[in-house]
Amino acid sequence: MGQIDLFSLQQTYNQQRILLCFNGPLTQSLIEEIGHALRNYMEREHATPSSAMDVFGAYIELTQNIRHYAARKGWDASAAAAAATVVIARDTEGRYVVSAGNILEAADGPALETRVNALAAMDKVQLKAQYKEQLRKPREEGATTGAGLGLIDLARKAAEPLSCSLRTLDDGRAFFSLRVVM
Repeated sequence: MGQIDLFSLQQTYNQQRILLCFNGPLTQSLIEEIGHALRNYMEREHATPSSAMDVFGAYIELTQNIRHYAARKGWDASAAAAAATVVIARDTEGRYVVSAGNILEAADGPALETRVNALAAMDKVQLKAQYKEQLRKPREEGATTGAGLGLIDLARKAAEPLSCSLRTLDDGRAFFSLRVVM
């Protein structure tokens, strides 16, 4: 591998208003360290406490979901399959954009994409009702997935509908990306 053109990379980050970017395997300690850096950055930027909490909450929800998915699949935390890409940026209106993507089994992608798109199609009243309904549902003992409240809560707090993409890879897997504007 040749030398990385850091200047071009910096220019790209600046053009896309990227504040923080991580690419690689996510461990619990790494999620915490990046979260700490994110909090410090937002304090220096004088973000409102509610805005800072929303962005931090979105970051934690997305990264923990990625980490839990890899663990459920039995993927080694250091394996490329357990890797993620996380980007926190500002849009042209000054809102924070939290994006995260990870590899998943191709068969798991469509259901997740459908779930996100269904939430994106709901208005705030419908999202609140969906949240309450999900809260009341009994949780199956030994369930391997969460109750889904985190994703619904992200949709409720987001400044615009959630958006996602699913890209099929050659090895029977896919790359799923989720974007949340706060």
